[in-house]
Amino acid sequence: MSSEATLTSKGQTTIPKEIRDSLSMKAGDRMTFTLMPDATVVMRVKSKNIAELAGMLHKKGRKPVPLEQLSR
Repeated sequence: MSSEATLTSKGQTTIPKEIRDSLSMKAGDRMTFTLMPDATVVMRVKSKNIAELAGMLHKKGRKPVPLEQLSR
């Protein structure tokens, strides 16, 4: 999929709707941009927050620790 966007004088752009829809992006989602040696820019959507990841990694036979009990 390829789309075009314009850079404003303030350095802002809009991610085209078809790309936002395809990535299930919503307002408030965060992204990272990585500049590759060949001048390609890789954008990754960081839509997961820590609360959504809680409990994903645990050993069999052990009960997951509730998010509230994790030390800060």
